[in-house]
Amino acid sequence: MNAVIIGANRGIGLGLVNRYLERGWKVWGVCRSQSKELETLGAHENLRIVAGIDVTKEEDRILLEKQLPNDIQDLIHNAGILRSDSLATLSEKDIMEQFVVNALSPLQTIQKVHSKVKVGGKIGIITSRMGSIADNTSGGMYGYRMSKAAVNMAGMGLAQELRGSEIGVFLLHPGFVQTDMTGGRGYISVETSSTGLYQKMQELSLTETGTFWHTDGSQLVW
Repeated sequence: MNAVIIGANRGIGLGLVNRYLERGWKVWGVCRSQSKELETLGAHENLRIVAGIDVTKEEDRILLEKQLPNDIQDLIHNAGILRSDSLATLSEKDIMEQFVVNALSPLQTIQKVHSKVKVGGKIGIITSRMGSIADNTSGGMYGYRMSKAAVNMAGMGLAQELRGSEIGVFLLHPGFVQTDMTGGRGYISVETSSTGLYQKMQELSLTETGTFWHTDGSQLVW
């Protein structure tokens, strides 16, 4: 079976590449620039690295579509950024950058490549519970929270539109993970997070399309 991981060069994306390879999948690891860790994995017979893809650029999304197989079972969009802010430090530039990378680019990328996902296939969008309105009890992080709420809405729209093609779309929260994005301050390891995400992707079916899940297996509120 074929899996595509977008944002595969480090952190959660790299963890997902490992989890899929361990279970015998053929994996396309998509990234803007290679890391040493992904390059080391490149010798694996079931891994193809698709580097030089910036998903915020239309020409790169077109190039990506041409390089992917026609029978993708699992497509996971993981690429994202985080910029810390508060009411006192709001930056329009940072907020807009997060909207483009975290919300608009996943939608545009899936628009370009969803025809490559087979009937019965699945699309996972790595989002965050910080995009949950009901779960927001601490405030702050305006740009990140807003961009993740936006991608959650995009994911729900995709779920409805792709239901007729029998493609499931799922919003996935990886947990607070020890990665470069969190400065290593997370509660769980990349291995724990990516294992949970992999398992959830395998458990979910078209019946649950358009739902929001934690890597620990629990369903999240919007």
